[in-house]
Amino acid sequence: MTQAASPARTVILTVDDDPGVSRAVARDLRRRYGEGYRIVRAESGEAALEALRELKLRGDQVAVVLADYRMPQMNGIEFLEQALDVYPGARRVLLTAYADTNAAIDAINVIDLDHYLLKPWDPPEEKLYPVVDDLLDAWRASDYRPVGACKVVGHRWSARSSGVREFLARNQVPYRWYSSDTPEGQRLLSAAGQDGERLPLVVTPDGTPLVEPRDPEIAAHVGLATTPTSEFYDLVVIGGGPAGLGAAVYGASEGLRTVLVERSATGGQAGQSSRIENYLGFPDGVSGGQLTDRARRQAAKFGAEILTAREVTGLEVTGASRTIRFSDGSAISAHAVILATGVSYRQLEAPGLAELTGCGVFYGSALTEAAACQGHDVYIVGGANSAGQAAMYLARGAKSVTILVRGSSLSASMSHYLIEQIADAPNISVRTGTVVDSAHGDGHLEQLTLRDVASGHTELVDAQWMFVFIGAAPLTDWLDGTVLRDGRGFILAGPDMTPDGQPPRGWELDRPPYHLETNVPGVFVAGDARAESAKRVASAVGEGAMAVMLVHRYLEQS
Repeated sequence: MTQAASPARTVILTVDDDPGVSRAVARDLRRRYGEGYRIVRAESGEAALEALRELKLRGDQVAVVLADYRMPQMNGIEFLEQALDVYPGARRVLLTAYADTNAAIDAINVIDLDHYLLKPWDPPEEKLYPVVDDLLDAWRASDYRPVGACKVVGHRWSARSSGVREFLARNQVPYRWYSSDTPEGQRLLSAAGQDGERLPLVVTPDGTPLVEPRDPEIAAHVGLATTPTSEFYDLVVIGGGPAGLGAAVYGASEGLRTVLVERSATGGQAGQSSRIENYLGFPDGVSGGQLTDRARRQAAKFGAEILTAREVTGLEVTGASRTIRFSDGSAISAHAVILATGVSYRQLEAPGLAELTGCGVFYGSALTEAAACQGHDVYIVGGANSAGQAAMYLARGAKSVTILVRGSSLSASMSHYLIEQIADAPNISVRTGTVVDSAHGDGHLEQLTLRDVASGHTELVDAQWMFVFIGAAPLTDWLDGTVLRDGRGFILAGPDMTPDGQPPRGWELDRPPYHLETNVPGVFVAGDARAESAKRVASAVGEGAMAVMLVHRYLEQS
């Protein structure tokens, strides 16, 4: 008999909208597992999700989740898909009638379902317990242990404090935030022997205090992999956005020894998106964080290494080897390289902005700051999808959200569905033909001077928060002199390098470059860093997969 759950607080959760069935499932589970596990039952998907969130906040572990398929409002598959984001390590079981077996089989692919059980499950000794026993054994054998939370002590209007919180959040590292002027913040500073002059202070789960730490130091202390396990790989993927994660998944799943190198946090700009609603397969939308977390776990499942907080500074070609150099002087080599470095938001040039960056002025979503925007006036600069998604998210709690667009409308750069949502939001307004002329504030943003592009008229407005989403600057300067780029720094590949039908200068092979191949054989590019790319999540993922296919072709002919 399988019993012996590790901590007594470990939970088996069951959800069924039929009270009789719900009680029966819980009864049978308690009879077998009640001594070692806490059995929690719910009678709707929403109630079960709320229970999971409360368990997560308390630090409880959840080993198995059983859900009925036919539930109103939220069926079992929809519930398990959302439960996956709260407890990714929990084993998932779908209770189905015989007529629903096709849906259960589909769910194996959609949500990585662990098992489905046909109702009725009598006798449980034959049909229920053996299944749950196996799932509990598998759960205990996996790395299900919760990660202790970091403690971050900082100042609300500190750019570096904000940066540390963003780094931890985007890397899915649990943390608690303490303002340096609160009693608990003061207690933590005192325990670390600090007077608050050097912030932020990060206290790791094992109690190690890190004063004004940089990202690599934090990563090394919170369990993020920063050191490669090998000196040579089949494939190095540089960049952990959708293109890089797609390449890592396909490379590792197809047998290539793959390592992905990311300088900050996986997800790229897409990972900062509060809601992506036009990505295939997610009709209700998915947050960038959720999509990134799933892709990262998927890549790791296939055996890809993921290195975080490692900055790449050079690419060298030595015979058939491609060597990647890091900022600390170390290096790794591979047969092939995929450049998926993505882009960053361009800096807004206006007086006062540089001094207030991180102190009310942010580039990108900075979702860790969203809660602090409650009841405030928020300004968003930019007219693309990322700006629209941020506006919709922040409008939930902000007093007002104003989108500033230099052009005459949003239609040139924003998807139609987002434009409609913004038009229907009562506290979102759009000001076209308007730019930020200057920013003002003592230690944090307080006011903006806005300028009408056509008339030159300026206006001073109160503003506590501004999020900037303008333009795309490719992160490719480190490739100068090695890989061909266009005038804006985007990487040229395939036909874009050979408009006259002639191979690029220095090309020595007797074939033309492959579609995503750069002027360096065996070095490919995917995603937003590629010249003339579509700048969409789906196309980036597709290019990552296509680049791996071309890597295989390159390796076969090398």
